[in-house]
Amino acid sequence: MGRKEDVSAVKQPRRLDPTALAPAEISAISQRLGFTLIAAVIALATCFASFTTAQAAAFKVLVVMSYEENNPWCKEIKQGIDSVLAGTSDITYFYMDTKVNMEDGPKKAEEAYALFQQIEPDGVITVDDNAQSLFVLPYLKQHVDTPVMFSGVNADAEKYGFPTSNISGILERGHIRESIALAKQLVPSVRSIAFLAKESPSGRALSRQVANESARYSAKTSFHLIKSVNDLSEIDEVLSEQSDAIYVDSMQGVADPEGNPLRYRSMIELLTDRYRKPIIGANQYHVQQGALCAVVKTGQEQGVTAAEMLQKAMQGTPVKELPVVQNYKGKRVINVTAMKALNLQVKPTVLLGTTLIKSAQ
Repeated sequence: MGRKEDVSAVKQPRRLDPTALAPAEISAISQRLGFTLIAAVIALATCFASFTTAQAAAFKVLVVMSYEENNPWCKEIKQGIDSVLAGTSDITYFYMDTKVNMEDGPKKAEEAYALFQQIEPDGVITVDDNAQSLFVLPYLKQHVDTPVMFSGVNADAEKYGFPTSNISGILERGHIRESIALAKQLVPSVRSIAFLAKESPSGRALSRQVANESARYSAKTSFHLIKSVNDLSEIDEVLSEQSDAIYVDSMQGVADPEGNPLRYRSMIELLTDRYRKPIIGANQYHVQQGALCAVVKTGQEQGVTAAEMLQKAMQGTPVKELPVVQNYKGKRVINVTAMKALNLQVKPTVLLGTTLIKSAQ
């Protein structure tokens, strides 16, 4: 007969009986398990951090702003850009300061190009008209293949030869007709409106928009470009006697009597105190600073749209498949402080769907 194996002699693995362990043994095992778990968590966190860092640094983006860092319009656009690209890109902002110092614009553009060469970005966003004429045209257009998306451009895209094989973006157009209609709901006696803007590329572009659209406005218009508050004396009769309301936009950098750039809020306060009539704005910060009302365009829309277009281009979509677009979102905003100062009695239905705010202190 074959040999019968004594299975009882085979050494069995030890089975851990927790109830039979001494407290010291339980503590040692718990420590070993705890250390192992902590090490695993640290390893996972390190891997995740490395992945997140790699994701955050996926693209390098240069944003060239025409105006100053504290400009409300620039702040709105930056918010829009950051909301799209901050999680996947290393964003560098450069400010040309041309609202308050247009004379140094070419020098600032040269500095922007030096920065472009230094960081070698995967994509560029250029904001407002001065950045196009002073930076994109002489340094980028037909010189580099880097995707470039513009935003806040008031002129027709064709003025700059856009779009190209690597340049597209979003145009900026004010909701002027809608703003006038809102003003007339608040002040039905408005029949004529004087437009005021700074003598600048943006101001001239706004003038062209009004000239092209004014036949469809519900009020007569006149347009005036100024460099200083001293220029108001030349059109004082128009503003005081021939106009029922004043529309303001692109006024940053208008000089005070001493030649210093005037804050936008100071300009609105000056017009309100001098002429005692409704002020219509184009952006929400105009209304916050004292204008009666506006159907506002937003810098956030400009920033988000340009950033989304650039993101697609950096991810491989040909720029020729990203056509030039135009802002379309509008929001009704009314300043109740200004409404009270003008002693306006407004029907409740006019306020439906409207954002009501008070003048900033």
